Amino acid sequence: MGNNLEFTNPGFLWLLLCIPIIAIWFFLVRKKDSANLKISNTSGFSQQNVWAKLKPILYLLRLAAIALLIVALARPRNVEVSKKTKTTRGIDIVMAIDVSASMLAKDLKPNRLEALKAVAIKFVNKRPNDRIGIVVYAGESFTQTPITSDKAIVKNTIRKIRWGQIDDGTAIGMGLGSAVNRLKDSKAKSKVIILLTDGVNNTGFVDPKTATDLAKGLNIKVYTIGLGTNGTALFPVAKDLNGKLIFRNAPVEIDEKLLRYIAKETGGKYFRATGNRKLESIYNEINKLEKTKIEEFKYYNYKERYRSLVIFAGILILFEMLLRFTVYRSFI
Repeated sequence: MGNNLEFTNPGFLWLLLCIPIIAIWFFLVRKKDSANLKISNTSGFSQQNVWAKLKPILYLLRLAAIALLIVALARPRNVEVSKKTKTTRGIDIVMAIDVSASMLAKDLKPNRLEALKAVAIKFVNKRPNDRIGIVVYAGESFTQTPITSDKAIVKNTIRKIRWGQIDDGTAIGMGLGSAVNRLKDSKAKSKVIILLTDGVNNTGFVDPKTATDLAKGLNIKVYTIGLGTNGTALFPVAKDLNGKLIFRNAPVEIDEKLLRYIAKETGGKYFRATGNRKLESIYNEINKLEKTKIEEFKYYNYKERYRSLVIFAGILILFEMLLRFTVYRSFI
């Protein structure tokens, strides 16, 4: 009957247990269903004796018909299920990423920037129904990728992020301001910025608190992440004659007070990432906090199978009656 078979009234299948009882009654209890006749010679009935030996076929036909009718009462049917999903609430997300020289520090492996890129790509993979944009900032800021639903473009942009693309420094206000600008015309029901930095705001002409007020006024939620270990880390301080970066230990300084302020004022949350695993867990938590609601519709297509069983059972009964009142009439 095919795959996805189910029974509408499976309780009737218990009646199949009666079939062995009926069979015992037919073949053991009803041993004598015709009168006995003693004769001296049975040679004249040899042809009839052959048919007589095959008479149990009548009972088998009747049992098969009863079994089919019982299965038909249980109403077997094939079920085909089709699904359709509908996104009822979209989220627009902008990831504002610090690309200052300090992001090359080696307290995360292989460095802060590369660790972030790996985690950010995983985060994008987990947001198939949302639009995502990328803003990078250091001494200034610019939009690397506008908000888009094309995840391939977003991931390719993240992979290509490099230090040295823009003037060095940490302009948190400008990074946040650019991200807000990307979302100000968004029609999404939920707008989110993930702002990551590993330092202190030390340049830029946009005050971080002003950018925070703009985000708050536009109902944009900002999750802030401070990236860096506690204590000291190997930072790039200069280049040698061959242009290779020289690293030295220096204190890790992150303006956590400012990051907490931005998150609190906009209804977001502040996180501190001190290592690779911690950074990944933070993005996983943000992923859980910002869920896109999806409705799933299921459509069921039923194809009844009991009719063919009833027809086959009727054919067996008719065949049994035909044999009973023709070939076996003289034996009944």
